[in-house]
Amino acid sequence: MRAIIGVALAVVLLLSGCASVLRVTYAQGPTLAYWWIDGYLDLNGEQAPRLRDALDRWFDWHRRVELPQYAALLARAQRDVTEPITTHGMCAWRAEAERRLDAAVEQALPAAAALIVTLTPEQLRHLQAKLAKDGAELEREFAQADRAERRQRSFKRALERFENLYGRLDETQRARLAKELAASPFDADRWLAERERRVADMLRTLGAAASSGDVGQAQAAARVLVERSLRSPRSDYRAYQDKLAQDNCALAATMHNLMTPAQRQVARGKLKGWEDDLRALIGPSANNTLTPARSG
Repeated sequence: MRAIIGVALAVVLLLSGCASVLRVTYAQGPTLAYWWIDGYLDLNGEQAPRLRDALDRWFDWHRRVELPQYAALLARAQRDVTEPITTHGMCAWRAEAERRLDAAVEQALPAAAALIVTLTPEQLRHLQAKLAKDGAELEREFAQADRAERRQRSFKRALERFENLYGRLDETQRARLAKELAASPFDADRWLAERERRVADMLRTLGAAASSGDVGQAQAAARVLVERSLRSPRSDYRAYQDKLAQDNCALAATMHNLMTPAQRQVARGKLKGWEDDLRALIGPSANNTLTPARSG
């Protein structure tokens, strides 16, 4: 489903990048999102202009409505990042991010439904092939047969994320990160198996929605697929997801609390840079009316 409404995720992904290129990249958002979606669906001449128009409208809404929310959260985060945090506090930040993502996805659903009902069997086969290729790449990246290599890749990914925010970690911090990751409940094989189930479910659901030609049914189907992609319909996997989410919050809190004052100031500077870029994208009129979110 992310191949259909991936535009709703684009800005969230941008926020994990370099602040110096955020403004330029966001300005190209509709074009980048179009080519990304086209890569999954091989759009035809009738679908392409409609999608371009829908993406322009979605980004216009996102700039006006959501970017001020992001900027306010980043302003609040600059205050919080210099202080210790609990696992509960880290999970609260995760919940905030999920609420913003939910709003972005909900806004994208009507356009997604309008596209879904025009999908052809050939396009669904193209989507299936592209998702199979993605799955093979994920398996190579996350599920190496050599467990030592798997641990090394996991450590490298996590280290890059932490150092992107806090700057270079020292040897003690790196050792603690490796220890925490070794105890993580994350199971790449289980995750990839669940992904395959969700892909098969998505292809069946999209096929039925496209065949129906009913935009209302397609929008309901899209909403269900998004919910299932984030929250498995299988109770055993939901329990695993909950445990993993809690563990990730604990990992983030543990590592944050190990950071030195200097590293936290690096993080504060990164957050300030992202906030400044977002406010520049929002424009002066919206900034003048923006009231920063208050910490609870």
